[in-house]
Amino acid sequence: MNARACAIRRPLALLALIALAATLSGCMRETEPPLRIGTNVWIGSEPLYLARDLEYLDREAVQLVEYPSASEVSRAFRNQAIDGMVISLDELFVLAVDELQPKIVVVVDVSHGADVVVGRSGMRSMKDLRGKRVAVETGALGAFVLSRALALNGMQASDVNMVHLESNEHPAAFEQGQVDGAVTFDPFRTQMLRAGAQTLFDSSQIPGEIVDLLAIRASVLEKNPRAVQTLLTGWFKALDYLEREPKDAAARMAVREQITGEQFLQALHGLRIPSRTDNLNMLAGATPGLVVSGRQLMTLMVEAKLLRSTLAIEGLLAPEPLQTLPL
Repeated sequence: MNARACAIRRPLALLALIALAATLSGCMRETEPPLRIGTNVWIGSEPLYLARDLEYLDREAVQLVEYPSASEVSRAFRNQAIDGMVISLDELFVLAVDELQPKIVVVVDVSHGADVVVGRSGMRSMKDLRGKRVAVETGALGAFVLSRALALNGMQASDVNMVHLESNEHPAAFEQGQVDGAVTFDPFRTQMLRAGAQTLFDSSQIPGEIVDLLAIRASVLEKNPRAVQTLLTGWFKALDYLEREPKDAAARMAVREQITGEQFLQALHGLRIPSRTDNLNMLAGATPGLVVSGRQLMTLMVEAKLLRSTLAIEGLLAPEPLQTLPL
């Protein structure tokens, strides 16, 4: 090949390389980063881990980030360490009022007995906690549950001595005599009952008020639609597996909770897990069900000074990913 031909081909080759690099760069820009979902130790979150265990979740699309308490999940969302989370509706209201833009994409569960207030052996009602030390996770669901339990029993927050502890610290504090009661849930409820605790109040007495959700930051929801679809597909496939193979599913999910499969299934009796159809009724339509119950919850929170102001619940709902999810 003569020098003139080589001189002509070199620029052409260089142009081809530039074009290839631009194409690859475009592909990389189109690739969505993994969706980081924060959870705490809670039976209602476990179908996510079941989905991961059964390979229903693409780990490159969705990463589950474990925290020891709900308070730490909220902090992680505030600090943008995670893109989404499993969170209770009351906790979500607090983040939304602070303009952190959480959007609800699916209702995970409705508590119907799973959240409890426990006290020492011999106690029979909430009134037995008067003047006693009660462990509660402030800034999280525990403060709301305690507020409702006290109010329904003619008591006020000043009637008990609140000890602010993360939920995972409650069993040890109870066994060591540092507290006389606690606002708790499984697996910590089971641990405390084994240590002699008595149930004084449970969420079946406030039906529909404690709702857990999967929420995604608004900006992430817009930029990562495929990852959100992957997350929702994995969630409902895991629920289908739980229905088909309850014993195997419970055995898998019980591992992280450090309880037996049988205990896990028993704990599930305290939850109602909405189907896809249920979710659409709660999140979409002319009058979404979650708006009705959410307004009542918000009023209670403002009255109890757990929320500084109200906001439009409709703006927190993001049913579109669920509506467009392939059957």
